[in-house]
Amino acid sequence: MKGVSSEVLIALAGNPNCGKTTLFNAITGARQHVGNYPGITVEKKEGFYSLNGCQIRLVDLPGTYSLTAYSLEELVARDFLVQDRPRAVINIVDASNLERNLYLTVQLLELGLPVTLALNMIDAAMNRGIEIDAAELSRRLRVPVVPTVARVGKGKEELLETVLSVAEEDRPWEPLHISYGPDIDPVLDQMEALIRKAQFLTEAFPARWTALKYLEGDEQVLTKGREADWAISSRLERLSDQVTVHLRKTLDTYPEAIIADHRYGFIAALLKGGVLKQNKKADRLYLSDQLDRVLTNRFFGPVLMFIILYAVYQFTFNYSRLPIEWIEKGFASLSGFAETVLPRGPLKSLVISGIIDGVGSVVGFVPLIMFMFLAIAFLEDTGYLARVAYMLDRVFRTFGLHGNSVMAYIVSGGIAGGCAVPGVMATRTLRSSRERLATLLTAPFMNCGAKFPVFAMLIAAFFPANHALMMFCVTLLSWASALVVAKFIRSTLLRGPSTPFLLELPPYRLPTFKGLLIHTWERTWQYIQKAGTIILAFSMLFWALMAFPGLDERERGRFEEERAAVLSQVEPGDRELLRTIGEGETEIPAEFSEAVEELKEVDRREAQAALKRSYAGRLGTTLEAVTHWVGFDWRTNVALLSGFAAKEIIISTLGTAYSMGETGDEESVSLSRRLSGDSGWNPLKAFTLIVFIMLYAPCFATVTCIIKESGAWKWGLFSVVFNTLVALLASLLIYQGGLRLRLGV
Repeated sequence: MKGVSSEVLIALAGNPNCGKTTLFNAITGARQHVGNYPGITVEKKEGFYSLNGCQIRLVDLPGTYSLTAYSLEELVARDFLVQDRPRAVINIVDASNLERNLYLTVQLLELGLPVTLALNMIDAAMNRGIEIDAAELSRRLRVPVVPTVARVGKGKEELLETVLSVAEEDRPWEPLHISYGPDIDPVLDQMEALIRKAQFLTEAFPARWTALKYLEGDEQVLTKGREADWAISSRLERLSDQVTVHLRKTLDTYPEAIIADHRYGFIAALLKGGVLKQNKKADRLYLSDQLDRVLTNRFFGPVLMFIILYAVYQFTFNYSRLPIEWIEKGFASLSGFAETVLPRGPLKSLVISGIIDGVGSVVGFVPLIMFMFLAIAFLEDTGYLARVAYMLDRVFRTFGLHGNSVMAYIVSGGIAGGCAVPGVMATRTLRSSRERLATLLTAPFMNCGAKFPVFAMLIAAFFPANHALMMFCVTLLSWASALVVAKFIRSTLLRGPSTPFLLELPPYRLPTFKGLLIHTWERTWQYIQKAGTIILAFSMLFWALMAFPGLDERERGRFEEERAAVLSQVEPGDRELLRTIGEGETEIPAEFSEAVEELKEVDRREAQAALKRSYAGRLGTTLEAVTHWVGFDWRTNVALLSGFAAKEIIISTLGTAYSMGETGDEESVSLSRRLSGDSGWNPLKAFTLIVFIMLYAPCFATVTCIIKESGAWKWGLFSVVFNTLVALLASLLIYQGGLRLRLGV
């Protein structure tokens, strides 16, 4: 199109729960990239779409209610709009909550941005008896307005053509002017004139908008102003202080409150005169309200929540069982192939034990993770998870936390499959520093997607008849542990009252199949990437730590003497035949079976002796002085140490530790079967290990995030030491208590 470059930058802005991400997925599909904004942990989503020969680069800004920069998300959204200056902005608004959503629209227009309004969920508004005259709204706002239903892609093409036409105009930014009343307008005009004359920050912001930010006390703009011109900034601050003092004396209020009131007044006037109509249908209970009468009922709500959670685990385990078996057989075949083609030596051990068995143990659980993510995406997209937070608020306040802590727990893996890193980041919504710290310190207790495969493997090995029930109980235990620890922290280190809880409950929506697939694939792909990069690297590292330095000459000689003793029992001509054992070169006659088994036992004991004398084995053995009280041997200790890097690596390290030294068909046996057939393992030890992994130190990435979000390295160190001590204490009580009661043995 004329006037449009080959790539057009367009921003997508809107309130949380307005369907913004759904629209983004509908437009970009799989052509999107997820990362972080430079230097911060706020997620950045970019996608691409081709239209009329133009390449649209669409940036999905963090969901915000305003551009006042009270939160990091608001600051990120505003900085992107000002610094990157997109050619156009799609402002998606919830048509059924138009007045509230238009508050952000007004601020975008005050900034002068070329806005196209996407009137989303127009079908839901009509079902509520709300009629909106889009043409009249467009005329009054002087911006294009396009009705959409992002969930099914309705209006997508018209919206993109409209916003591309706006981008083609490439007009200068034209800020919207709103009157803020006799107390604000005179000083606002005076400040605007001063800013224009001095060219103060005008290269970045419109003059009137900068004046408004001074009146609102926007810290970021104030800081920039002081750095740009201290004298002008001081004059603007004095004018702002004068207005503040006047309003405090006369109306007992502040400039930002007056500004917000007049913005809402502007919106109310905008929607009158036929733009927004509500008929009698709107007085009836909406479908969401009717569902909430049951799903959030004081008695039925929690019962249904537990049933839904249990159903999630049933769905996950029942439908993932067959794909897991296929993957296990595939890796077993690969291991068998490597066994036949590779010569004996370190390379063969690295490929089979370090790579195939290590990574294969983790990749084998991809179907399980995928089905879990699919179930969680469905609950999230329907709006049910917000109801879970609402129902649990009262419980959380009892333990000194906040209702918003629930979402941090859920994101961390409260219904399994999450990640503690975004869970810790989600605590930004908590205004109280004490509640925020208590939440981010206990969120890692949740069963994240990294712990989930470990638990699934142990449950498959020792509780095969009760997969879903055991995982359900483990989930409840993680919540209970987190709440008890939070209560302890809030009663000792972080004392203080709880703050009130306010939460917007979005209407129930039926997720689209495409949206579910995108959300599921994004999270599953992150898991696969981990297996192919981080987990592969650490699997090889821990293989090396378990393979070297090996046995010394004296010890190797002792095992050679044992082999010679076995070989001396057969005729000299048959000894060479027995030396080929394990290499697949020939079949062993039945009359030599006893000698064969003796040789295998010598090989096994030699490999285990070498493993125990390795660097990892020595460290694990040293730790046995403490961990033997909870039933962990040196191999388990090594796996737990590797879990500091990432919890998934526990499986690969165990897989490596238990495959090194195995021969023949034993190498193709899954880790679950190896452990269940090992005399040193039993259900009590497995359950103790599950609890320890659930509670002990967070992974390195989470610890880093805790330090960054708390602003102090001491809280990161605290999470490592304190969580590990809690895990040891809980495991000690379970294991020693179980031994005395003879449980699980």
